[in-house]
Amino acid sequence: MIRIFFVGLIILSFTSFASLFAQGYRIDVSLPDAANQKAQLAYHFLEKVYIQDTIRLNSEGVGTWQGDSLLPQGLYKVYLDNDHHFDFLLGADQQFSIENKTFESKNAKIKGAVETEEFVRYLVFLQDLKSRGLELNKELKTADKQQKEQINKEREKLNNEMLDYRSKIVKKYPDFFLAKFMLADKLEQLDISSLPAEVQNNDSLLFKAQFQFQLKHYWDNFDYTDARFLYTPFYKTKIDTWFNKVLYPTYDSVKPYVYKFLEDVKSEKRIFQFATSYFLNASINSKIMGMDALFVDLARDFYLSGEAFWTSDESMEVIRENVLFMQDNLIGKTAPDLTLESFDGEYVNLHQIDAKLTILVIYEPNCSHCKVFVPELYNDVYLPNKDKGLEVYAIYSMDDKEEWGNFLTKENLFDWLNVWDEHHVSRFKILYDGRKTPGVYLLDENKKIIAKKLMISQLKALVEEKLN
Repeated sequence: MIRIFFVGLIILSFTSFASLFAQGYRIDVSLPDAANQKAQLAYHFLEKVYIQDTIRLNSEGVGTWQGDSLLPQGLYKVYLDNDHHFDFLLGADQQFSIENKTFESKNAKIKGAVETEEFVRYLVFLQDLKSRGLELNKELKTADKQQKEQINKEREKLNNEMLDYRSKIVKKYPDFFLAKFMLADKLEQLDISSLPAEVQNNDSLLFKAQFQFQLKHYWDNFDYTDARFLYTPFYKTKIDTWFNKVLYPTYDSVKPYVYKFLEDVKSEKRIFQFATSYFLNASINSKIMGMDALFVDLARDFYLSGEAFWTSDESMEVIRENVLFMQDNLIGKTAPDLTLESFDGEYVNLHQIDAKLTILVIYEPNCSHCKVFVPELYNDVYLPNKDKGLEVYAIYSMDDKEEWGNFLTKENLFDWLNVWDEHHVSRFKILYDGRKTPGVYLLDENKKIIAKKLMISQLKALVEEKLN
């Protein structure tokens, strides 16, 4: 189902962009099967579709969309309802006519806009290639060896036809957005035969070569600095794949590429806004351990610095809060020192614990997850490794000592270091992000944070690996 949004909902308006042009747009539309109905001119923006203009067609299905300013170039849609709509490419020529009797993009008749007309021709060409490809695939199912070889050659010809068609358009219309649009989905492929034999025959080396090639060439055919790509459904998908699947999944590896990307698009305000917001959200929601450090960097460098002009006061407060709770407990940093009171009234300093590994865990007995996590941590991780160099600094996060004592007694947890901060003067909930419990951190012998937010199975495996 197509979801249509009104223009007013979008943060990035056309106003500032369109005001640079004196000429407006005029699109005469003829939809014979839509007489006396409302027809909407819509545009793709990232993964959504927004309404730009609405008219009521006359008794012959004819009407005109028009405005005083040019529209951003990109992929647009003639929309009647969820079952009747088709796309067209809007270029620099924005005074033309469009007729369509079937609501299929390839059947649109364009007059007055060469780029839009070429786009329709391209769709017709693609449909022909697709039909021929499907027929070859059908023949392949019942073909013998010799026939398969011939069919594969025919399939290769189809691919070459595609490349030739695109090449001709690029040469003929190098300034058209259509030229970039046609190449945007093309991914360069590594010619494995060009690699040294020792690489070809070694799975690990071959994988590394393919990874490095993709990393280097991923954006070759997609100009991410061109704001016109925002007005297509492809930009977010492209950046999603790059961030989550192409870049090597560690903070240190990802950060330089992300910052270069933002520097490259900084002059394009619409892209800069989207990309900065995207990376900020992707980093804080990433399942990759340690990627919260990228969130802190982006928040400080682009949001708290004032560069993120689009951010509301409410959103900025949320960002500030997240930075406050994350900045001191990033992986690779020395864990903030704490001196907390034990259940018996003695004070225990975190940094003075003499252990190869220290687990710091923050919990509350009434937390449903804590009720399971903490006893499992004690039985499955602590007890098997306590004589191998593991210690646990278990922080009760509330202020009811009776509740705390009952939990310790019930689960028999008196063998590790049980501490609390009755009056919350140490700020441990801020230093170690105690907004959600249980919170767990693994520290090395120098009290550097080497892992956090681990499940019991992950923690058990990592502790055993470090101690054996």
